[in-house]
Amino acid sequence: MSKNPFGNMSNLLKQAQAMQEQMGKIQAEAATKEVEASAGGGMVTVRVTGAMQVAKVMIDPEVMKSEDRDMLQDLLVAATNEALRKAKDMMAEEMKSLTGGIGIPGLSL
Repeated sequence: MSKNPFGNMSNLLKQAQAMQEQMGKIQAEAATKEVEASAGGGMVTVRVTGAMQVAKVMIDPEVMKSEDRDMLQDLLVAATNEALRKAKDMMAEEMKSLTGGIGIPGLSL
């Protein structure tokens, strides 16, 4: 009896290709979703897409009146970093459906 030694390899390649296609669909779908985070009690809010792109920055008019440039910069950094963290977490959660809950390093994006 001779078994094809590459039979399992062929099956694995097909599974990997299907997984890659599904991952592309998940990434495209997640790119349309948005998360947002605020800093300074809502004085600055940043909205980010699942593709890690900043979609919108909202600044309370009171912050602009204070003319405290350093504070505004700090709030922007804090809100942006938090929004990006939320987007990354969202993508990781989306990818769990693809991997059956198994965390695979580097697969979230």
